[in-house]
Amino acid sequence: MNFGNMAYNKDKKTSCTDCSHKIAGNSMFCSLDLKQLEELDDKLRCLTFKKGQVIFNEGNQPYGLYCIKSGKVKISKIGEEGKEQIVRLARDANLVGYRSVLSGTSYYATATALDETEVCYIPKTVIFNLIKENTSFSMAVIGLLSDDLKRAENKITNMAQKHVRERIAEAILLLKECYGVTEDGKTINSNLTRREIANIAGTTTETSIRILSEFHKDKIIELNGKDITITNEDKLFKTANIFD
Repeated sequence: MNFGNMAYNKDKKTSCTDCSHKIAGNSMFCSLDLKQLEELDDKLRCLTFKKGQVIFNEGNQPYGLYCIKSGKVKISKIGEEGKEQIVRLARDANLVGYRSVLSGTSYYATATALDETEVCYIPKTVIFNLIKENTSFSMAVIGLLSDDLKRAENKITNMAQKHVRERIAEAILLLKECYGVTEDGKTINSNLTRREIANIAGTTTETSIRILSEFHKDKIIELNGKDITITNEDKLFKTANIFD
């Protein structure tokens, strides 16, 4: 496959065997034996994308999927009026583009790097062979698709039943869950814009700015440019109408 100039550096070879995510046990490919890992190493390509670069476009035909080695990615769709809707956030060790590969359809959304992001491109023929050969890998794929379905059902319910203030609060908690926090233990390790937060919550940028300011005034969060620091997580959970 010709990647053109999507990635700003040359293709680099990498090793799944030595991958930190594989060693830590949080990779989809942990169940592969040494021979399968070596075959995977032989076929994959490592690519680096700058912040804002598109990894794949909605409507394009998929020839493989992408495993995020490091960085952050948003998966988004464009509505009828040209408004972006962020449907998923992805981080290191996550796969993107797999649904279209498995279904044999064009990419249903666009994947964009949120900061400098390194991904491993894996051809779809390799994935299909692993599904056929490795039962544990097949079950992991099924689990991944099941999680997608659950997330989609929750999204539909939230959009239909939750007030926008609850959805903004939940978006902040989602960012924390997905990207973690900085060394202070409170500031979300993500620099999404107010517009992007609005796109996650399914509202307007103006509404997102207003409600975030209200949260700041209520001492639920602190705002410093794009940085969001959670100062009262219990109250944020209650605002999001989420109870453990």
